[in-house]
Amino acid sequence: MKKNCNLVRKRWFLFLLFLVFTTQFNQRAYSQEMKLSFSLKNATLKEIINEIKRISAYDFVYSDPQLTSFKQRDVSFKEATIKQVLDECLKDTRLTYAVNGNTIVIKLKDSKTDEENLKYVSGVVTDLGGNPLPGATLLIKGTTTGMATSVKGEYKIGVPKDGECTLIFSFMGMKTQYIKVGNKTKIDVKMEEDLAEVGEVVVTGYQNIDKRHLTSAVTSVKASDILTPGMTSIDQALEGRIPELVLMTNSGEVGATPRIRVRGTSTLLGNREPLWVLDGFILHDPVDVSNDDLNNPDYINIIGNAIAGINPQDIERIDVLKDASATALYGTRAANGVIVVTTKKGAIGPARFSYNHSSKYTRRPRYSDRNINLMNSQERVQFGKELCDLHYKFPSDMTMVGYEGALNSFYKGLSTYDEFVENVKRSETVNTDWFDILTRDTYSHDHTFGVSGGNDNIRYYVSLGYNKENGVSKTTYTERYTTRVNLDMTFSKQIKVNFSINGNVQKKNHLMSEIDAMDYAYNTTRALPCFNSDGTLYYYDKVAYGGMNKAYNKFRYNILNEIDNSSNEYDGNTIGAMLDMKLTPITGLDITVSGNYNRSNTLQEQWWGEKSNYVARLKNSEYEELPMIGTAGSCVLPYGGILKTTNSISESYTFRTQVDYRKFLGESDQHMIMVMGGFELSGNTSRQISDENRGFVKDRGLQFIDDLQNLDDYPEYKKWLNKNHRSISHGISHQISGYFVLSYSYQNHFTLNMNGRFDASNKFGSRSNERFLPVWSVSGSWNLQENILKNVKFISELRLRTSYGVQGNMLEDQSPNLIIHQGTIDPIYNENVSTIARYPNPNLRWEETRQLDGGLEIGFFNSRLSVDFSIYSKKTTNCFTNVKVSSVNGVSGHTYVMNGGDLDNNGYSVLVSATPVKTENFQWKLSTNYSGNINKVRSESVESYTLENYLNGTALIDGKAIGSFYSYKYMGLNPANGTPMFDDYNDRQHLLEYKSLEETVLMTMEKSGQRDPIFSGNLSNNLTYKNLSFSMNLSYSIGSKVRLFALYAPVTSGISSETNVRKEFLNRWMAPGDEKYTDVPVIMSPSDPDYSRYFSHFSQSPTIASHIQAFANNIWNMYDNSNLRVVSGSYLKCSSMTIRYNFNSEWLKRTPFSNISLSLNALNLFTISAKELKGQDPSQAGFAKPNLSVRPSYTFQFNVTF
Repeated sequence: MKKNCNLVRKRWFLFLLFLVFTTQFNQRAYSQEMKLSFSLKNATLKEIINEIKRISAYDFVYSDPQLTSFKQRDVSFKEATIKQVLDECLKDTRLTYAVNGNTIVIKLKDSKTDEENLKYVSGVVTDLGGNPLPGATLLIKGTTTGMATSVKGEYKIGVPKDGECTLIFSFMGMKTQYIKVGNKTKIDVKMEEDLAEVGEVVVTGYQNIDKRHLTSAVTSVKASDILTPGMTSIDQALEGRIPELVLMTNSGEVGATPRIRVRGTSTLLGNREPLWVLDGFILHDPVDVSNDDLNNPDYINIIGNAIAGINPQDIERIDVLKDASATALYGTRAANGVIVVTTKKGAIGPARFSYNHSSKYTRRPRYSDRNINLMNSQERVQFGKELCDLHYKFPSDMTMVGYEGALNSFYKGLSTYDEFVENVKRSETVNTDWFDILTRDTYSHDHTFGVSGGNDNIRYYVSLGYNKENGVSKTTYTERYTTRVNLDMTFSKQIKVNFSINGNVQKKNHLMSEIDAMDYAYNTTRALPCFNSDGTLYYYDKVAYGGMNKAYNKFRYNILNEIDNSSNEYDGNTIGAMLDMKLTPITGLDITVSGNYNRSNTLQEQWWGEKSNYVARLKNSEYEELPMIGTAGSCVLPYGGILKTTNSISESYTFRTQVDYRKFLGESDQHMIMVMGGFELSGNTSRQISDENRGFVKDRGLQFIDDLQNLDDYPEYKKWLNKNHRSISHGISHQISGYFVLSYSYQNHFTLNMNGRFDASNKFGSRSNERFLPVWSVSGSWNLQENILKNVKFISELRLRTSYGVQGNMLEDQSPNLIIHQGTIDPIYNENVSTIARYPNPNLRWEETRQLDGGLEIGFFNSRLSVDFSIYSKKTTNCFTNVKVSSVNGVSGHTYVMNGGDLDNNGYSVLVSATPVKTENFQWKLSTNYSGNINKVRSESVESYTLENYLNGTALIDGKAIGSFYSYKYMGLNPANGTPMFDDYNDRQHLLEYKSLEETVLMTMEKSGQRDPIFSGNLSNNLTYKNLSFSMNLSYSIGSKVRLFALYAPVTSGISSETNVRKEFLNRWMAPGDEKYTDVPVIMSPSDPDYSRYFSHFSQSPTIASHIQAFANNIWNMYDNSNLRVVSGSYLKCSSMTIRYNFNSEWLKRTPFSNISLSLNALNLFTISAKELKGQDPSQAGFAKPNLSVRPSYTFQFNVTF
């Protein structure tokens, strides 16, 4: 049975890699038949070996002392095979050889080869978790006899019976072990990670650098160390794991993309996100999102970023480049940091098949959650009764439901008193669970199948992946298909080729932005039913706000009907290919030619059905009614629904030629000089077509109703048709760059480095001397442990590093030239018309960022304890800002981009890793990191900000941090009437005269803090006992401030019967003396004589508008934006908790599997934060409205390798 299973696997393997093996076999045949011709005088055997290596693809393994039995001689061969050459050269010596592919092993002839003189030792080589290590090397000490373990980590080797014998076990990233054989015939080896070796090589995308020679600030992690079951994108795994990287998530909606900041913010108007690099080439987002949206803390990106289409299971490691020295090679695009992602490669050995599956359960929100502090239906009915008793003046167009609706019906004589009482009781007991109706507990699953293997000539990694993640909001989901093929080919010692091709398909569905399920669940009374008693949908009349029709009629509404008659679908696919060829003509010189191509195509379709309330408002009539003709009908959609489509196609390419040269000098090669230079040509093209069509009937074969007999019956619709609702945008950008690296190292003692890049830009007009900005850095490192502290045994590593560099940035939408938008025929002039799209900006200069960095890395007790400390100072000058200009210049919006102001970022980080306990069966590892960043804007107020900008933290103020927001100064409740009081200069208005809005804000408000955290960090614990492991990851954030959700927003707009309110209103001020026990103001009816005085702030008065800026709307809005409603945003969150079990390799020997592991994981298990939040998620920076919080989830994962 096992034999048949192996046969099936081999057939599948041959089928998948037929072309690859064809190439391999041809190469092998070529090697065996190669004819050698050379002649040498008085040559040693080592000189003969070097000559063979020079003229052929063969490589040799030997020990220098073994070659002494060869006597120097003249040799000459012509058209000889390798066998003929070696047989002749090794004749009459104590040497023999073995050929394995292109590798030739020279070894001593065994004096005893009889079976009776050998005994056999066997066993299994695994890691501490019990996972087999295929390809681990074992060698008999003092000989060249050795072997590699099988795919199951097994080995069997013959050793001499007599005398002492020691086996040497080694594996990349593991500590080498020396084990004496003695009388043992079975030796199982558990290898542990070598903390000094893991991360020995740092990947920057352009180079792989020995960490001992690293002079830059780079954090490297294995994907397997940070990726937790249930995570569908690698960026989710970065939270708290990378020092100086802050990740912020505004929503728990499926597919929502977090905001990432590396070492703070380096630009005011430009893109603040770091650059993503995959296998050495920059990734581009599938759809362009404006910088304003990306930088807005309230914006929720559900489209996805550049890395969203990559299967996390395909990722091997991540390197985060932080300082100027590390990022300079990426030029002007890297001022915000670079995240380099490296995918998995094949390993030498037989084909290994793997399957990874995870099933995830995500919990929906419930009214019992701490953050759902809303009234139930009984409380809301009582609240409505109290409003009616106060003679509260409700909005005239209010929907009549709940207590208010029952009372209105009774007053109008539409119901008797008994019916009124019955209606009230019914409303009290409805208690509609909107969260149950609009959200769901979800099941999601992920599958990845992979195969890898290879030999000296070719290594391969192939994977197929599928992921389906259902959103907590009903009908929402994301679906992803991925595939990847990575090939690493060695044609000879001089020629190596890497090739990869990958693709992904993504499908998504989200609710339309007009249907905000979470906002509806929060703000809709639970006294409103969703279903009738017979199970049909319950509709209530809703006013058509928003100017969608002129009559402001009411149309029936049920949110489930809106969801059923709408969709927001996204369908995207991306394919990419990379080819990298490295030539090594002489030792130390590498010439690399590489290229990359990516193409993505996305289609977004937004549909509104004709049965929806949204369409009824445009039609100005219900679905079953005929639309009113004529101007009075205000109908802009007579029949059918709406279909909006946006199709985006983008292509990018990169061509790179690079030369690396390394030269060792000195008697013992103690000096190393490394020079690298390259040329890069890259380009990106994008095309987007957007269209809106009305009259779409989805349920009738996806057709359009476009043959209305008389459009004049619907003049508003005819006007709409005459407008152009289709837009096409096309963008092309090309860039040419040159870059270099110069490095000098003295042994492992110290390294000096200088690198730079030259990027050209045509955005500078007459300033030709500023078209090129050299991005450069200098850096150095000093390893004190190699010299000064060499004899200090408890210090295993001590390295200092420092760097300084300059980077630049340019806005993509700016140009020195006037940009004209060419329009079509104007109906009035009957001529083609053009409009000014963007005014010329010839004086714009580069935005420059200068960064000084220092670091200390120290390890104790053979790296059982290690500390990495970094400190940096970044200063951005000539920041891009929107400057206010006079409207006489013809600039739309009265703003113009110019260089103005500076931005400072100062910070530090500490990373501590330790292994407090380590025994044969138990190990405890922990790590923690702590990062701090303080930024400050150095700029005079030249931008045009609104009052809202100061309240929500989007205004930039000189001397303050980005994200700083301001609040009104609350002074308590008025004892007489319970209204909130503020220090708003009402008694000294003269001091506010002729002040700017910013000056007024700084006088009348106080700075509450900033929205982004100042400090952040992580604490990770990992405990392993035999085959069982437990890990827990805690992340924390300190220093941010959060404004509580608006409490009096319903009061400001008028409390409607269909609106729910928070439970805080149960403790509101109701009588004199209550101000001693509560800070929740009174609810004042619009019919109250004093209402108008409190509803409009004095700064809104027309009589003083000419000399005092309007800095408040009314006391209710001031209360919601007061310092009373600001609390600490600091939190401690259990990001993940995992229990994992690896099956014992002994148990698996009788199965076709080499490894099986099971794990249970919990994500976002709990959050500890300020009690004043009442559960409001502090990790969400949004102030605008309640968003779906990041939900707890529980995942079961199954991994198998065979």
